[in-house]
Amino acid sequence: MDTVTLEDARRVIAAAEAKAAEIGQPMNIAVADAGGNLVSHVRMDGAWLGSIDISINKAFTSRAFDIQTKDLGDNAQPGNQFYGIHASNHGRIMIFAGGLPLSRDGQVVGSIGVSGGSGEQDQSVAEAGAAAL
Repeated sequence: MDTVTLEDARRVIAAAEAKAAEIGQPMNIAVADAGGNLVSHVRMDGAWLGSIDISINKAFTSRAFDIQTKDLGDNAQPGNQFYGIHASNHGRIMIFAGGLPLSRDGQVVGSIGVSGGSGEQDQSVAEAGAAAL
């Protein structure tokens, strides 16, 4: 199975950090491998402590379901097909924007999770990181 390496994770995190610095919002940035396991995490100076766990769990969620957490969140609202999913997996499922699968040659090889700003900010920083893979 192809998976994100530490070198890949460092490249993804560096690109995400650059975007976070550009928008002036310190972030927690996590990268998980193809198994959903944490490869690397960075807490930028001034990023919220509470967002450490959220960023790691966004990366887990994105890989566990091979979906952007933003899209999962849209489908997890009351009356929608995934309502209540956030209570699964011992509460590790995040339904906020900022988690994205990482793909190489059409195959999911890991994921990125970003937390520390608004959903829109988290999403843009995660997208910048993913683009570096």
